[in-house]
Parts: sequence; structure tokens; C-alpha cells
Amino acid sequence: MNIWEKMMDIDRRWIYLLVGICVLIPLIRPVGLPTFTTPYTQALFDYIDKIPPDGPAILISFDFDPATAPELLPMAQAILRHCFFKDINVLCLGLYPTYIGMIDMALSNVKDDYEAKSGEDFVFLPYVPGVTAVMLSIGEDIKRTFGRDYYGVPLDSLPMMRHIRNYDDIALVLSISGTQLPREWAVLVGTTYHVRVGVGTTAVSAAEFYTFLQTGQFVGMLGGLKGAAEYENLIHAKGYTKKDTRKVASMGMDAQSFVHMLMIVLIVIGNIAYFNIRKKKAR
Repeated sequence: MNIWEKMMDIDRRWIYLLVGICVLIPLIRPVGLPTFTTPYTQALFDYIDKIPPDGPAILISFDFDPATAPELLPMAQAILRHCFFKDINVLCLGLYPTYIGMIDMALSNVKDDYEAKSGEDFVFLPYVPGVTAVMLSIGEDIKRTFGRDYYGVPLDSLPMMRHIRNYDDIALVLSISGTQLPREWAVLVGTTYHVRVGVGTTAVSAAEFYTFLQTGQFVGMLGGLKGAAEYENLIHAKGYTKKDTRKVASMGMDAQSFVHMLMIVLIVIGNIAYFNIRKKKAR
């Protein structure tokens, strides 16, 4: 058996080991591979960056669960860092019970770095049943829709909520989602209440929303882990993060890129081995 036949007969466990090594190395020792910033990521960043401190708030709708958190949680955290550094008020909303835990996790990972306080810098809204009903009810009165925040404090008593009543006081609705909810935000809320809408979505869902970007119904979009890494790089370049802040999405992109390169190498080797074996049999 020659070397090419041995390559074709390799134990697949060795391949799994190589994949594991390619994932672990960038996570243990980040490489920092360059990431090209897409125009849609830049547009979303620029829009948020221009919102005045303590002016209109941003409503971030955490429309994802643990299944898509590896892609979407890093982008949510990057946007929260941006807002907290710029003193932009943030309303955090989850339209399904499983989404509430994602808000708690993102805030827990970010708020202490900026000394962000509940009721002053952000408001964590509680879960209220009725997805479409909640979206439309916010357009009338946020305080009447929720009554209290996630921690049980009446919204009327929170300093941040003194000047926030409905979508008229919100500069941007940002749906971070692995579902079709960004479409609902654009069609129901953006069209009805004339509020600007942005989207952060999984890589597999990004293609569905390009039409909304082209029509201007979305101000910008973060697509998958790459979009999160792009946003991390933008806020890092502006000095909006601490020096020791881990660029989680960028580390994930390094690991993903290493595995992709390994797959390409294995495909090339496999094809070379196949044609050499076929040539030998032909003789």
C-alpha cells in the first residue's frame, strides 16, 4: 500500500483531532486574522454612533435563544458596549420566554465594564405574552405595555423612562434574531410608526434580508459571526472597549477560518490521492 492509498484509508478520528486542534489554538491564543468590514455593518455602526448621549433610546430586541447564541450573543454584547460607552440609553426586550435569559447573560457580561446601571443607562423589560400585540402596544405606551421592569421596579419610577413613552422617543429598533422577527419589526413597526430598524442575524438567514436593506427598511445589518467580529473591530478601533476586553466573535472567526483552511487542505490531498490511485489502477 503506497502513501496515497494510506491517505485514503486514514482513520477519521485523526481528522476529528485536527479539527479540534484548529478550533482550540485560536481560542487559547487569539491570532487576530484581518476582517473586511461590509458596508451594511459600517452603516449600522455609523447610525448608532451618531445618536446623541442621553438622547433618544435604542430598543434592542433579543430575538434569539441558546441555539443561535454563539453567533448572536457576541454581536449583542458588542452593541451594548458601544451604547454604554456613548451613554446611549438602551431598552432590552425579549418577545419569547426563552429569549429573556439571553438579555440577562449579555448585560451580565458587559454592564460592569462601563458601570451601567439599571433604570439609568438601560432598562430590562419583562416578558409579556403576545408578540405582535407587544410590538404594536409599544407604539402607544411602553409603560402601559409592561408596567414594571424585569426586576419588578415600576417603569414610572425609573429615571431613564421619564422621557421615553413610545417609538417617537426611540432612535432605532434593533432586532438581533435567528428567526423571521426582523421582517415583522420592519413591516409592522417600521412602516406603521416610522421608526428606523436594524438587524443582526445568523449567517444562514442574512440573505433573506438584503431586500429590506436595498429598500432602506433596515439601516444596516450584522450577518453572522463575521458581522459580530466586524462590529467588535469597529468599536475596538474607536477605543470604546477596555484593552483587556476579549473579542469573542473575532476569536470565533479565527477558529472558523482555521477549520475552513484545514478542510481545503484535506480536500486537495484527497483529490490528489484519488487521481493517483486511479492512475495506478489504469496501468
